[in-house]
Amino acid sequence: MASQPIIKLLTSSGIGSRRQIAAIIKKGGVAVNGDIVQSFNEPVDPDKDIIAINGKHISVAAEPIVYLMLNKPKGIISSTSDKKGQKTVIDFLPEKYDHIRLYPVGRLDKDSTGLILLTNDGDLTLRLTHPRFEQEKEYLVRIEATLKPEDKMNLEKGIYLDDGKTSPAKVKALKYPPFSYSVTIHEGKKRQIRRMFAALGYKILELKRIRLGSLKLGALPAGEIRDLTPGQVQSLRRGGRV
Repeated sequence: MASQPIIKLLTSSGIGSRRQIAAIIKKGGVAVNGDIVQSFNEPVDPDKDIIAINGKHISVAAEPIVYLMLNKPKGIISSTSDKKGQKTVIDFLPEKYDHIRLYPVGRLDKDSTGLILLTNDGDLTLRLTHPRFEQEKEYLVRIEATLKPEDKMNLEKGIYLDDGKTSPAKVKALKYPPFSYSVTIHEGKKRQIRRMFAALGYKILELKRIRLGSLKLGALPAGEIRDLTPGQVQSLRRGGRV
């Protein structure tokens, strides 16, 4: 097998997510042939090199790369596991994926619904979640009231939250119930859409993500999951937008 960056090898082998592997490397927990790894991009040949994590030798074999889209129902946790035993997005995976470590790309809070991407492609996950790539995320929002013109303008300029000012959002009024507005952002602050509206005095009653970058939820029923097409994967890699 040809050499490849250590972080890519460990991620594609299902050892952990890119973020988890990066954290271990930063702490000096990964060694190759007895030497502590200093760089995420250190080249490693799994056929020749001996890899250890926290002193324990590991064998690496690349898993097949999988890309799945789930329409997350309400009440489901966007995580690989939950300490309280609540149902997570991983519980929707077909049995054929049981041996592959898949991770949700980004999160939706428990009460929100819609598009969740599940994959073991660390590079694509980084491209879709890191702020510097500015990947758009589009949501449908239902509130009881109508946004005041000045509040809509504030959302479009950016809202000051306790963790900083948000980037400008795109806000469109919708003519058909039950949702009131479409809101598009390219950040990933925790519960950002809900907090933005709350800062202006509005309570969100329903929140549904319908797009991540160029990937659209479409008519996929709630609780259903399907493979992405090669074209959809390539579009996400290119950073395609609509």
